Amino acid sequence: MTRLTRRGVMKGAAGLGSLWALGCASTKPAEKEVPALKKKILILGGTSFLGPALVERALSRGHTLTLFNRGKTRPGLFPQVEKLQGDRNGNLKALEGREWDAVIDTSGYVPRVVRASAELLAPRVGHYLFVSSISVYQDMREGGIDESSPVATVADETTEDVSQHYGALKALCEKAAETALPGRVANVRPGLIVGPDDPTDRFTYWPVRVARGGEVLAPGDGEDPVQFIDVRDLAAFLVGLVENRDMGVFNATGPLETLSMRGLLEACRQANGGNATFTWADTAFLEAQKVSPWSDMPVWVPRATEMGGISRVSHARARARGLEFRPLEGTVRDTLAWFRTLPPERQAKLRAGLSPEREREVLAAWSQRPGTPPVSP
Repeated sequence: MTRLTRRGVMKGAAGLGSLWALGCASTKPAEKEVPALKKKILILGGTSFLGPALVERALSRGHTLTLFNRGKTRPGLFPQVEKLQGDRNGNLKALEGREWDAVIDTSGYVPRVVRASAELLAPRVGHYLFVSSISVYQDMREGGIDESSPVATVADETTEDVSQHYGALKALCEKAAETALPGRVANVRPGLIVGPDDPTDRFTYWPVRVARGGEVLAPGDGEDPVQFIDVRDLAAFLVGLVENRDMGVFNATGPLETLSMRGLLEACRQANGGNATFTWADTAFLEAQKVSPWSDMPVWVPRATEMGGISRVSHARARARGLEFRPLEGTVRDTLAWFRTLPPERQAKLRAGLSPEREREVLAAWSQRPGTPPVSP
């Protein structure tokens, strides 16, 4: 197994541009009434994964939206919404002279770029909401990380190498926004974002693999904790912060209660039925087989590693401000239903996880290790 390092996880997060146990008492609550005070909201981005979920949530709440982006990704989405075309890296002209109640920045990765938009908009927006990441935290070995935990730094703060310094640059982006609009910023730090429309398959792998059935290679002893957030729950939280004009820093990840890797896979089986069985292979064996956490075995991070705390982040502050979680079974079913609408060639090649051929090889090696009882005919 390739050794799991901070850099490996950060590279996975940068590739984006960058729960729930069954039986929990809580469920996603009924929709609240549309707020009396409608907002004019500018979304920087808005056409990929989190963006569309944000647009749909904000529209359902009666807000007026404007999207600013390059117009290259799914430009036909949301024809009823105003679109301004430009480039955050040097062409913000379309934003000049306009006013909004709030801006939601979903596409900031480099401090210079965030600073430019925040400074331009500062005189004409009341609230700047920056979508950051829990990757900002400096030390992820232990659990219990909260919003007061130290953030990562980089010696050269002018670097724009996102693949090498993703977390530190996100932290500097937060700082740039706050400097431009002191006291008017909410910095939201999501964990792994999952659900329908996810382009990475970093969660989708498990619902798809378990639904296929048969013997499933499962990582570790099943007790490693996992954390993630449904994109629709994140969108609802972000829009709620805008509606209430909440400021500050918030970790946005789930589930409400601790969820183990075993709980996740059992939830996938429960949600979709099928005949899947789980073969739990220990971390040392997977390392010898060069099967990596997070990429080959998505969502999974062994608890006894330098990144073991990434799945034990506190979300108490966000919950106190309205973050709520839908049942995991719903996320699993909706993700699988969405995936099955994709073209056959896309379904045939998941972007994360082991290929069927490689999984069979590793399972065969597990069954042949010394001391393994022979399989009955």
